[in-house]
Amino acid sequence: MSDPIDETHEDAEAPGWAQSLLTFDMDAHARAQGDWVLHYEQLSSGRFRGELALVQLEGVRLTGEKTSLALRQRGRLGEHVYGFATSVAPTGDVYFDGRKVHPDAILCGSGREIDFVTPPQHHLIALTVERGLLNELWEHMYQKPLATWLERQVELLPTPESAAALRGKHQQALKEALALAQHFTDASPLNQLRDDILIEWIEALPPSVDISDLDSLARRKRMVDKACELMMANPDEPPSILDVCSRVGASRRKLNYCFQDVLGTSPTQYLRALRLNGVRRGLREAEPGATVQDVAARWGFWHLGQFSLDYKKHFFELPSETLARARKGR
Repeated sequence: MSDPIDETHEDAEAPGWAQSLLTFDMDAHARAQGDWVLHYEQLSSGRFRGELALVQLEGVRLTGEKTSLALRQRGRLGEHVYGFATSVAPTGDVYFDGRKVHPDAILCGSGREIDFVTPPQHHLIALTVERGLLNELWEHMYQKPLATWLERQVELLPTPESAAALRGKHQQALKEALALAQHFTDASPLNQLRDDILIEWIEALPPSVDISDLDSLARRKRMVDKACELMMANPDEPPSILDVCSRVGASRRKLNYCFQDVLGTSPTQYLRALRLNGVRRGLREAEPGATVQDVAARWGFWHLGQFSLDYKKHFFELPSETLARARKGR
């Protein structure tokens, strides 16, 4: 794996930090995002390449992320933060917390749990804000407490003009903040930039929010999450799809329909991707003396020839190459 390019400006006494990263490893990309707890799964074939721009200001974090492959991204941003995100020039379908979303949608809600699927060559911009700061600004702008729907995960549709303006202003703010990183000892311009871009995100939200379908979406997502849990409970002996259907109480057709709605793929394809990702991580962390066959067997791959072909198709390298590179890097 190539070493990432990391341009970081940080000062223990300063009001924030900023960094710009180029990554070639999905797990390293996830770990690079500060105190967020994130887990990525590679769903499409290819070599991963990612770009990250992160700026932490007082109470607000600005993010820009580019990823080369289709991914499922899950995790936690924090107990007392809210997140807002949108795609820049979407290249395919995005699925957020159990449903396919509009290309211009603003995805928002509590940072306690996030779950979304992004397509290959995806560009995301996002803002996270601490509850206290958002509540203060919200009351100032609307003379009422924070909207209760912010505790859920919702898709909001701004006007096309608002969506385009928000994308441009966020990317410009991110660029300016990165440029100002070496001058973090002066908080005034950064606080002004923070307030300006936070207001841009809030003002881009539509005036009314319909959450009537959230409960039905949540039920469908719970079924998919339960199925995924069953699929991965014993990875060396993965259950058949019919076994999974029986245990979640759904027909094969219904389960497939729910997976397509929630993740944009079939149960069989998703399980295969998870197992291949598991083998890749296992090869990178393998004990001395472990073989490709040992690791593959732990994930239910018993026919080494077919497995090697599937692995190479998914990751563009043989499993033996992954293992050799991991050992060389130690």
